[in-house]
Amino acid sequence: MSLATQNPQTSQKHTSDDRNLFDMAVEQFNIAADILHLDDGLRARLSTCQREFTVHFPVEMDDGSVKVFEGHRVQHNRNPGPTKGGIRYHQDVTIDEVKALAMFMTWKCAVVGIPYGGAKGGVKVDAKKLSQVELENLTRRYTTELMPIIGPDTDIPAPDVNTNAQTMAWLMDTYSMNVGHSVPGVTTGKPIVLGGSEGRVEATGRGVVFAIEEAAKDLGINLNGARVAVQGFGNVGSIAATLIAELGARVVAVSDSTGGIYNPNGLDLRRAAMHKAETGQLSGFADAEDITTAEILGIDCDVLIPAALENTITEHNAGTVRAKLIAEGANGPTTPEADHILHDRGITLLPDIYANAGGVTVSYFEWVQAMQAFPWSEQQVNERLRLIMAKSYAAMRDTSIENNVPFRTGALLRAVERVAEFTRIRGVYP
Repeated sequence: MSLATQNPQTSQKHTSDDRNLFDMAVEQFNIAADILHLDDGLRARLSTCQREFTVHFPVEMDDGSVKVFEGHRVQHNRNPGPTKGGIRYHQDVTIDEVKALAMFMTWKCAVVGIPYGGAKGGVKVDAKKLSQVELENLTRRYTTELMPIIGPDTDIPAPDVNTNAQTMAWLMDTYSMNVGHSVPGVTTGKPIVLGGSEGRVEATGRGVVFAIEEAAKDLGINLNGARVAVQGFGNVGSIAATLIAELGARVVAVSDSTGGIYNPNGLDLRRAAMHKAETGQLSGFADAEDITTAEILGIDCDVLIPAALENTITEHNAGTVRAKLIAEGANGPTTPEADHILHDRGITLLPDIYANAGGVTVSYFEWVQAMQAFPWSEQQVNERLRLIMAKSYAAMRDTSIENNVPFRTGALLRAVERVAEFTRIRGVYP
């Protein structure tokens, strides 16, 4: 059976405009739960988050004023082990978004066989408007607010949108100062000098490329010369673009939040990155045509990597996608309605809970190294990551074919079944 012609499972239809990301996450879960015939008790437990922690905290600004920010930390499921998930700083952060991303993290960890449950955190703030001192003050106060629920054996944060290794260094230092000793295992994505892992910065983008390589073999796509478009030129998108170009692919279009650039003959990514560093945007690059962030989804290409934010491929634009293969570098970039449209059009999609699991996989490697105080080489990290991505792809593909469902549902079937087993065996306390 062709991978691109499997019949999508039907589900209750909505318009993408009348519900939030958590509604969509639950809808995707219910598709798998129906196929697995989960009982009502398990369905209720796995479709809700175990902990939702919201804080409002003051931060002193550079001008001496004090602003109050809203932050969240959500733990979806703690049955597999400690919870794991990034922290994002963004002006559009909501509790429902954080809940959805925590649920995605649970499935992501289960898909690649990592003994973590899912968590996520976020602060509602336009991080680009804060100075470095203000970002540090915000991070340290937010960390202090999270002290009751985070820790190396309970919940382990990591970088996400608008956070980075420096953010995690502040978090680790704040936590360590509060408990009275250094605790490198409280977070991942740290600077290497503080116990970070070789290969962690590139891990999510590298995992996306490993996923594309596996699918390309089945689809008969020769990546040497393949045309690739990347929406989102941050950490994930820029690294995925660079790594896939090293395989001989032509990256014909990239975009960021301000706009994009297109050259059918391929872009010079190094010069494009230099242009962005100098001007703050990709638009205006001399050797390319300016396009919008939305237009990049309709670029004629073999592989499309949506690596920006959620809800970018919807029922309104899925019909314009011309790629043969989509690899979700971002979390939740495709709505359920768009999934149906893409499947009906024979486009293969590698879902986020598999395609961008390289980040959490290497985060797990970093945590293991921290707990053992025994660092690995970058070659060891990358080899282990490739092995896990290849094994997980094969399992997802076989489950999808066996159940005659798309890859997203196949991945969810494996993930939900695994977490349901953890939950069932542990029982209900007391």
